[in-house]
Order: sequence, then structure tokens, then C-alpha cells
Amino acid sequence: MQIVVGVRDGVLIAGTRLPTVRGLAAELGIAPNTVARTYRELERQGVLVTRGRSGTFIADGVDPSRAAAERAAAEYVRIARRLGVRDEEIVALVDGAVRGPVEAG
Repeated sequence: MQIVVGVRDGVLIAGTRLPTVRGLAAELGIAPNTVARTYRELERQGVLVTRGRSGTFIADGVDPSRAAAERAAAEYVRIARRLGVRDEEIVALVDGAVRGPVEAG
């Protein structure tokens, strides 16, 4: 998603107004429904905010990569606790993963 990359790289900053759904669809040569679905998903993720007839903008304080990492970390902690792992061990496991090689899986 080019919008997410643009936000992460600082090219698209908070408050940047995005093209209309129809305008972007015409520019990219894709269906307006595809753009609308993408805008809705990015709004759900907190990357975009729609301000009625004013348009769609990059949301304030957005770092989609960090938000995704925070969700993953929270899920890991929930699973580890369900397995009976103590918090100190959870931290040690994460520390070990950061310091050592992590196998893809």
C-alpha cells in the first residue's frame, strides 16, 4: 500500500489531503469501489480520517508499522500468559529473539 509507505517514510504527513475516491480511481485506472474499500480499511486502521465533505486526510500521529507491531506484541503476551509463561520469562524470550536469529515461519 503506497499510502502506508508514504506515511511511514514521512512523504505523507498528518493532515495531507488525499484525492477523492473517483479522482484517485481515474488516475490509477481502477474501479472506484477498490479505492473506497482501501480508504475504509485504512480508516479502520487509523491511518486515514474522513472529514465529511471536506475529504479524506492522513490521520494525526500515525505510524502504521508501529501500530501493527504493538498489536502483534500484545497478542504474543496474551498467548504466552495463556500458556502459563511468567511475565519475566516473556520479556526474556523477546530479548533473546531480538538478540539472536529468528527463523521465518
